[in-house]
Amino acid sequence: MASLSVKPGQRFTLPDWQNNSLLISADAEQQRFNSHHIRQEGRALRNETGNQARWDEHNSRTRLNDRIISVDRWREALAKCLTEIDLEIDALTKVKEAAENAIQAKNLCLDVAIECLTFRESRRDIDVVRDPVEEELLKEVKVIEKTKKELQQRVDDAFKQLCLLKEARQQLSCDHRHKVETLELDRQCMSFNPTSGNISFKVNPTRIPDGTTALREWELNSQCNKDHAEAEMKASVDLRGAITLSIAQTNNELDAQRIATEFALRKRIRDMEGALSELRWQEQNTLEEIAEMEEEIRQLEEDLRKRTLDLKVAHTRLETRTYRPHIELCRDQAQYGLTDEVQQLEGTIRVLQKKRTESQDALDALYRQLHRIQTDIGYKTNSLQLDNKCMDTRKKLVVPVEKFEPEVDAINRTRNLPRKSQLELA
Repeated sequence: MASLSVKPGQRFTLPDWQNNSLLISADAEQQRFNSHHIRQEGRALRNETGNQARWDEHNSRTRLNDRIISVDRWREALAKCLTEIDLEIDALTKVKEAAENAIQAKNLCLDVAIECLTFRESRRDIDVVRDPVEEELLKEVKVIEKTKKELQQRVDDAFKQLCLLKEARQQLSCDHRHKVETLELDRQCMSFNPTSGNISFKVNPTRIPDGTTALREWELNSQCNKDHAEAEMKASVDLRGAITLSIAQTNNELDAQRIATEFALRKRIRDMEGALSELRWQEQNTLEEIAEMEEEIRQLEEDLRKRTLDLKVAHTRLETRTYRPHIELCRDQAQYGLTDEVQQLEGTIRVLQKKRTESQDALDALYRQLHRIQTDIGYKTNSLQLDNKCMDTRKKLVVPVEKFEPEVDAINRTRNLPRKSQLELA
């Protein structure tokens, strides 16, 4: 006979079953309510965070764009300043070269002045005088040395200023390069978006890197570099003007001294030519006087010879009459006449001999004077040749102006040079 199998375990009552169903339904309702509430909160949160993220990204992009504009503005200002400082360096370099060329030109002037002084050291005897030409040549040497010293000081100042300009340019160039790099990085940041392939999480991205500066410090640094460069450029412009003025002043001063020297040299040459002309006139007259004196001495000697013969005749007559015999040896008028004649002739001969001696002394003096005149003519001729050689040597000073006096516009930084002008001394 079959038996009923009963499942072992607890048996719930119908109310328990009903309560369980009601509890399940209530829990489901509560969970759905909670889920709905959470969904609403999530949607609100998503909207809020999405809007916040979009606004934050927009603000960051705006700030990046503003920063790019600010950095680019400074980049342009620094680039313009770099261009100006490059032009100023080039202009100052040209003015410095002009000053160096002016110094080189002064070397030629100094060589010519010293050469002229050396030439004039070959003067002889009385012509070795401290005349105005020598004084002007010595002044010219002093003026040249002074102008060379002034120009060399200007060249040294220009070199120092070039160093300062290049140092300022280096600072500008470094700042400009950093800003170019910064612009590239910020523009790269502007290009990033959620779909970019090169975005990733970074370790501690909000850290403050070492060497970070404040915005005010950044602005002051760029402004300081720009102001420093502009100050050095202004100093360079002033220096270029001073150098150009110094070149003009030293050239004018040297030109005036050269004119004074050549004026004195020409005057000395004219005086020397006048002295030579006078000496040659004196030489000619002295030669004529010597010829006349020699003729006079010859005439005196001829008269002496004649008077000597006359005296011999008188002596012979007197001596012959001493042989008259006895009473005929008397002192008659012929005897007195012959005696007076002898005395007169002897006196005449003494006077003629004295005059011949005086004439010979005068002739010797004339020859000595002629030698002195001819010697002085030689000295003067030598001095005149030396001064003329000085004049020929000073023709080296007629050189093109471009070699040592370029005109540099201190404002436009250009060189205005005459094409065919020459520095010619009056």
